[in-house]
Amino acid sequence: MHWGQITGMASILFRMAIGIALYGAILTTAVHADDQSDYPTTARTEYVFACMASNGQTQDALRRCSCAIDVIASVLPFDKYEKAETVLRMRRSAGGYLGEVFRSGLSNTMVRDLEEALAEAEIRCF
Repeated sequence: MHWGQITGMASILFRMAIGIALYGAILTTAVHADDQSDYPTTARTEYVFACMASNGQTQDALRRCSCAIDVIASVLPFDKYEKAETVLRMRRSAGGYLGEVFRSGLSNTMVRDLEEALAEAEIRCF
């Protein structure tokens, strides 16, 4: 091998290393984005079924409700959505001193974030 072949191979290896590093960075970003905001299919389906029950069992309602959960997912990470939904369910079912925990400042903030996401979905989809 002469010097030209060695530098050519080094250049190719360098380009491959850069490509692999960029690909890894893209994959890492995609994984983290999914971890933060991707909703499980069951959560999306439950939302759409409940939404359709309130808005009619029509093809138009299906389209609008699917749009709404997509908007909510784009605005509110799933872990925050899940916590706010739990607070709302507990407010409806837990009374007395047990329900008081779900009416605190932190709980109110969680619910407000969900309400803002729902309002955004209403504006964009309905």
